[in-house]
Amino acid sequence: MSNSPGSTPGARGTGRAGSGPLTGKAGSGPLTGKAGSGPLTGKAGSGPLWDLGTGNAETVLAEARKALFVMVGFLALIWIIQIANWADHYQLTRDYGIRPHDAGSLPDILTAPFLHLSWSHIEGNSGPLFIFGFLAAYRGVTKFLGVTVLVILTSGLGAWLTESSGSVSAGASGVVFGYFGYIMVRGFFDRHAIDMLLGAVMALCFAYQFTVLLPHAGMAGRPTSAV
Repeated sequence: MSNSPGSTPGARGTGRAGSGPLTGKAGSGPLTGKAGSGPLTGKAGSGPLWDLGTGNAETVLAEARKALFVMVGFLALIWIIQIANWADHYQLTRDYGIRPHDAGSLPDILTAPFLHLSWSHIEGNSGPLFIFGFLAAYRGVTKFLGVTVLVILTSGLGAWLTESSGSVSAGASGVVFGYFGYIMVRGFFDRHAIDMLLGAVMALCFAYQFTVLLPHAGMAGRPTSAV
């Protein structure tokens, strides 16, 4: 018995079960990095450890637009309340500001950030509130709203615990500092260097205004403090 001529060539000269040149394991192209489809990259191949945090441009722009509307609305609300409060000789602040160590005033933790003690007080708060609020919100308005509730509760409770008894505390400065802290922490953990840089620069720009946010006395002889 003999084989017919030309029946055996072609069964030799290729890789195992292959029809072409040798390739990587289970690969269809030249050898690449481990589990890679292109050139070797850094560990996990995900890119640099720190980035500008721009993400998807369209998504960031849409969230920034929402953040702008939210902060404009927030500022409009506190200014409308300030006009009514001023017209009523700041009775709203006396009634709904935080009275430290008074258990009956605990619900006022939720209203105090919307009230102010004077025109200079709200003017000093408005710029930092808008800038830091926008920076805190533009990466996600839904998360920002949750952060706002948390900041209002923690800053208000802090004022209720630490301020002097018999005083009245009001203002959005606690919210401003809370937003600033959130921006810096988020930037660090999310590796968004631009957030930390912007937050630090804006803090320096508004540093001179923070003096009006510090506790002071006034309002018809009754001690008050701006928070």
